[in-house]
Amino acid sequence: MKNYVFWFVVGSHMLYGDECLAQVGMDAVRIAEHLSDVLPYPVEFYDVMKSNSEITEIISKANRADDCAGVITFCHTFSPSKMWINGLSLLQKPWLIFHTQFNADIPNEAIDMDYMNLHQSAHGDREHGFIGARMRIPRKVIAGYWEDNAVTDRIADWQRVAVGASFSKTLKLMRFGDNMREVAVTEGDKIEAQIKLGWQVNTWGVGKLVETMETISQKEIDEKLAEYADRYDLSAITSDKDKETLRYQAVEEIAIRKLLDEQGCTAFSNTFQDLYGLRQLPGIATQNLMADGYGYAGEGDWKTSALVAIMKRMGKTNKSYSDGLSMFMEDYNYDLKQGICLGAHMLEVDPVIAENKPCVEIHPLGIGDREDPARIVFENKPGKGIVASLIDIGGRFRLIVQEIECIKPTQTMPNLPVARVMWKPEPSLTIGAECWIIAGGAHHTVLSLDVTSEQMRDFARIMDIEFILIDKNSTPAKIEEELIINDLVWKLKG
Repeated sequence: MKNYVFWFVVGSHMLYGDECLAQVGMDAVRIAEHLSDVLPYPVEFYDVMKSNSEITEIISKANRADDCAGVITFCHTFSPSKMWINGLSLLQKPWLIFHTQFNADIPNEAIDMDYMNLHQSAHGDREHGFIGARMRIPRKVIAGYWEDNAVTDRIADWQRVAVGASFSKTLKLMRFGDNMREVAVTEGDKIEAQIKLGWQVNTWGVGKLVETMETISQKEIDEKLAEYADRYDLSAITSDKDKETLRYQAVEEIAIRKLLDEQGCTAFSNTFQDLYGLRQLPGIATQNLMADGYGYAGEGDWKTSALVAIMKRMGKTNKSYSDGLSMFMEDYNYDLKQGICLGAHMLEVDPVIAENKPCVEIHPLGIGDREDPARIVFENKPGKGIVASLIDIGGRFRLIVQEIECIKPTQTMPNLPVARVMWKPEPSLTIGAECWIIAGGAHHTVLSLDVTSEQMRDFARIMDIEFILIDKNSTPAKIEEELIINDLVWKLKG
């Protein structure tokens, strides 16, 4: 990840005089310094914008700056928005209108016309808001005092989204083999994905992976096995056969990681229908790569794999050995009496959501016609979260997000040899499932405990893709109406 920064661009104009403009600049520095102290990414103030040419120049520079993840604007005084048009028409970075004020209250005796002219964001930001609406530029608006934690928490969430969007524009994904045969929802337009989302999605033969595996040294294998021993409970790996199985997974992981890193890829996919030359479908190999921040989805699902990688970057970076609590997930089974969904996958569930230290086990896979692979088995930690699905609806991408609450598993499921996650969907299991199916949501998702539905809406706005939210207020009728309106809107947009 780059050392991203956000540019703080403050609006005013020449009519107020040098003394006023100097004060605007000093106040802007104070705000930027405070934001840098409390936000996950620093905020850099450059200058007070007073003219069309200055604004056009600063936005052009922001566009060219690789480390600039977004632009935050604040009109300390009135700032006539016609002088912003040329610059904003060039803007290629995520844009946040921060509607704040240097002082939190109205000073009863100190307020006069000079004070009013200086502290005039109530006027300036509304003018700014109009030109954003008139030009139909995607933007986030956050209002509130710049020292309030609730306000800076929202800016922090937006910063993470903007970084995810910047990361998306450079994302490369490596496919080992094609999509699972006859499956519809994992297909999609890779050209449109690169145009709209920036993703470079290409295929490498499984034979290339096998060839790379043959180059792995014993030292590399020993280091990887030591890493497994540190991260996971290996008490179930006892026999020489078990140890050889785990060793083979280590070789697979090292080889996949080498190929990804050589090509600058941060996400990958594979399928159990294309394992030519492999003795095992990667299990713990894939799980450990996801834990380190690589995106992944099974059965050739490159869209979900890329979304996993992006949402991991959007997560809060204070977890054990991952950038965030986002992970590849699949709806598997229901408890219709309790309204609970059981999520799992054949092998590849990310251990970042594990409640306790995961255990490595070896079991038959029953699919793919290969050796029994080692996999990490665990139960999820509880917490509120979301599941997200990105689908190609034909002519556009649709991002579907459902709010959920992960719960402690209600059963031990001793004969289910995979990691498992249980959650209660909003507004309920059955209504939520009806809404999801009406919207066309996939069975593959990204489950996250630290990325919110608001952040995903912000991401969709920045990337200019359709967004559907299923929450406590959703009904099938409301979703159907929203989809009809969206179809009309997107057809008009072309």
